[in-house]
Amino acid sequence: MKINSLADLESVKSKALAASAAMEKTVIVCGGTGCLSYGSAELASALERKIKDRKLNAKVMLKMSGCHGFCERGPIVVIEPDKIYYQRVGRRDKEKAAEELVETTLVQGKVVESFLYSDPVTKERMIDYYKIPFYAKQKRIALRNSGHINPADIDDYIATGGYAALVKALAMKPEAVIEEIKKSNLRGRGGGGYPTGRKWESTRKAEGPVKYIICNGDEGDPGAFMDRSIMEGDPHTVLEGMVIAAYAIAKGKAPAHGFIYVRHEYPLAVKNLTKAIEQAREHGLLGKNILNSGFDFDLRINRGGGAFVCGESSALMRSLEGRVGEPRAKYVHATEKGLWDQPTNLNNVETYACLPEIIVKGADWFASIGTKGSKGTKVFSLVGKVNNTGLVEVPMGIPLREIVFDIGGGIRKGKKFKAVQTGGPSGGVIPDSMIDLPVDFDELTRVGSMMGSGGLIVMDEEDCMVDVAYYFVKFLEEESCGKCVPCREGLRRMRQIFDRITTGNGNPDDMVMLEELCTAMKLGSLCGLGQTAANPVMSTINYFRSEYEAHIKDKKCPAGVCKALIAYMIDPESCTGCQLCVKNCPSGAIKGVKKKPHTIDKEICIKCGVCYDVCKFDSVKRK
Repeated sequence: MKINSLADLESVKSKALAASAAMEKTVIVCGGTGCLSYGSAELASALERKIKDRKLNAKVMLKMSGCHGFCERGPIVVIEPDKIYYQRVGRRDKEKAAEELVETTLVQGKVVESFLYSDPVTKERMIDYYKIPFYAKQKRIALRNSGHINPADIDDYIATGGYAALVKALAMKPEAVIEEIKKSNLRGRGGGGYPTGRKWESTRKAEGPVKYIICNGDEGDPGAFMDRSIMEGDPHTVLEGMVIAAYAIAKGKAPAHGFIYVRHEYPLAVKNLTKAIEQAREHGLLGKNILNSGFDFDLRINRGGGAFVCGESSALMRSLEGRVGEPRAKYVHATEKGLWDQPTNLNNVETYACLPEIIVKGADWFASIGTKGSKGTKVFSLVGKVNNTGLVEVPMGIPLREIVFDIGGGIRKGKKFKAVQTGGPSGGVIPDSMIDLPVDFDELTRVGSMMGSGGLIVMDEEDCMVDVAYYFVKFLEEESCGKCVPCREGLRRMRQIFDRITTGNGNPDDMVMLEELCTAMKLGSLCGLGQTAANPVMSTINYFRSEYEAHIKDKKCPAGVCKALIAYMIDPESCTGCQLCVKNCPSGAIKGVKKKPHTIDKEICIKCGVCYDVCKFDSVKRK
C-alpha cells in the first residue's frame, strides 16, 4: 500500500506486529555473508521442511536475517521471543541439526545444549546471547536491526519503527533537521570524521540546479566488512537516512537525486538494496511526493569497479561520471562543486544508518553517548589474532582493552598481545603499552593512527611489525591511481626499501629515508590515500624501532615472519616422529620415518611455516 501519512505507517506497523504476535515462535537464521559461507541458506531450507513436516507452520515463523556479528560462530540461529542463541548449527550435518532443533526446541520446548555458546573460561553454557561477552558490552545503533529483521521485507523494518524518523523529519523544516544533526555532533563514519551537520549545511547553502546525495558503500579496506553488513542486513535504514538527508539539503532549494556506490564484490548487498528500493517506491517512500509532502527524491545503485582509491570522495564522483577514478584537489569542495560540478553531499553507509535513530530519539540522546569530541557509537570489524572475530558496535571512548579482551575474548592460543592496527591501510599500529587508550577520532589520531572506516586488526607476538608496514605499503602502491608524484613515486620507493630490509639487505640509512618519504607524502599527496600512507610506516618505526634495527643490523626477524631471515629446524629431543609435518609439507622438505626424529632439508624448504603450525609437540623451531 501507498503510505501517505503517519496513520498509514502505523497501520502497516500494526499489521506486521499482529502477524508476528500470532506466532508462538520465530526462528531467525543468519543470512549474512559469513553465515552463508557456512551453509546457513541450506540450513534454513532444512528447517523449513522440518517445520512443515511437523505441521508447525501456523505457530512458527522462519526468516532469514542479516549479520549477527559473531561471524566465526556461524551458522547462527536465534529463537524468539525466548532469546535462545544457537551457534555453529549444522556445520557438519544440516539435516540432522535442523531435525534436532525442531524436535527439541520447537516441539519439546527444551534447548539443544550442543548448540549453545560455551564460555571458554567458565565453561558455562549461555542461552541469552545478550549475556555472551561478545555482545554484552556492545551498544547498537547502526546495527540495531541487523540479525533481527528480514532485510527483504519492508514490513519487518516498519514493525521495528522504520520510516518513523522520515515522517518526523518531513514534518520539520529542513533547517531544523540540519540543526538537529549538528546538535548531535554526528561525525562522518567513513574515515575523515567531518561533522555531518556542517557538511549538510554547506551543501544546502550552495547554489545549483540540482543537488546530489551519495552513499559511499565502496568499502575497500582489507579485513573490513562494516558497511557490507549494514547494506545486507538493514538496507532500509540506509535508504531512510538518505531520504532524510536529501530533504534537509534540497527541499525548497533544488531537485535532488541519489546514488549508492557499492563495491563490486558485494553482490548480496546489491541484491538486498535493489529489493529495498523497489519496496520503498511501491510504498511511496521514494519517488514523487514522498509521504504526501510535496518532496521528490529517488536514487539508484552504481557498482564500483574494485578500485580502492574510489573510496575517496572525489575519485568516487569521477567514477560515477563514467571517468577514471582519480581524486582532485580539495580546495574545490564537493558541497559546492561535486558530482557533475553540482552541490553534492557524500556520507558513508554507517553515517546514514545512524540518522533515523537520531531523528526519532533526539540529538541529546545521541550526544550523551561517547566522548566530548566523538559522539555515539562506532562499528568495527574485529579480526586478526583474537578469539572472537566478527562485527562489533561499541560506544565511542571504549578502551582498546575492552574490545580486545572482553568482547574479543583475548588472544588466540594464549599468545601475548602485541599491537592493534586501526583504520585500514591508512591507519597506524598501536602497541600493547597503549592498550587502555580510549577509542575515538581524536585519541587515535593523537597516537599516529586513525579511526578510518572501522577496521581493527589484532596482532600477537608472532607478527612482524616491519612485515605489517610492508604489506600496507605494497597494497597502497598497487591501489594508488598514480595521478600525483608524491604518492606514486613515494610508495614505489618505500616498497623498494622494504624489499631490502625484509631480505637482509637493509642499511642504517633506510629508516631515515622512510621517515623523509613519509613526511613528503603527507605534505604533497593529492588525496587521503597518499597523505595517510605514512601512518602504518611511521607508527611501526616509532613504536617498534628495535624490530627495524634487528632486520637491518642483525639480519634477523624477531617474530620469525620474514622468510629470507628465518630458518626452520626440528628439535630431535622432542620430536615423536608422528609424521604430521611430513604429510602437510607442500615441498617434501621433511624427511624421517615413523616414531623417529625428523629433519628438514633447508635446500628444499620454502619456509611456508606449515610444519610449525601443525606440530602438536612444539618440536618445530623457527630461528
